[in-house]
Amino acid sequence: MYLTLEEGIYLVRLARYSIQSYLSDNEFPKVKPAYEKLLKPSGAFVTLKRYADNSLRGCIGYPEPILPLYQAVIRAAVAAAFEDPRFPPLSPEELPEVLVEVSVLTPPERIDTKVSDRKKLPDIVKIGEHGLIIRKGPYSGLLLPQVAVEYSWDSTEFLNQTCLKAGLWYNCWLELDTEIYTFSAEIFTEKSPGGEIVREEMG
Repeated sequence: MYLTLEEGIYLVRLARYSIQSYLSDNEFPKVKPAYEKLLKPSGAFVTLKRYADNSLRGCIGYPEPILPLYQAVIRAAVAAAFEDPRFPPLSPEELPEVLVEVSVLTPPERIDTKVSDRKKLPDIVKIGEHGLIIRKGPYSGLLLPQVAVEYSWDSTEFLNQTCLKAGLWYNCWLELDTEIYTFSAEIFTEKSPGGEIVREEMG
C-alpha cells in the first residue's frame, strides 16, 4: 500500500486527534476517512516521542492487517498514549510536547524458511527497509525498521535485539523453532508537535 504524502499527513493528524479526543471524552473518535485507500485493512503502529530529546514515549500497533487502516491508526494512537505498559498514561499537559509518528506496515513475510543455514538469515534482512518480528512459542517481539537505523545496528544485531524484545535471548533466531518475519513500513512523522508532517526516508 503506497500512500501519498497527503494520505500520510491525514493519518498523523488523525492519530493526534484520536489522542486529544480520548483525553477529552474517553472515547475513540467517530470519523469517516478522507481517502478511500484508508478503508483497506493494513497493519499500523503509532510512535510517540518526546520533542525535547526525541526519546520514546509510547509505541503500540497492529502487525497484521486486521483492521481498516484508519481504524488501526485510531486505536494504535490511543493505546500508545494510554496503554503502553512501559510508561504512565499520557497527560493533557504532555500532549503538546510529543511528536506523533505513524508507520503503515506491509503484511509480514516469513523468512526463516528461505534458507537451510540459519546463519545466512542476516543476509536477507535489509537495514533501513525491513522491520522484524520474532515468534517462539508464546513469545513474540517486533521492532520497526527505523529502530535499527536509529541505533546503527547491523542485521545480526537487529535480529538479536528483536529476540530480546520478545523476552527471549540473544541468538534465539538461530534455533529452528523460532519463526522470523520481515515487513516494510511507510513512515510519516511530525517535525514539531502538531507541526509539519513529512515522509521519513531511511535509505
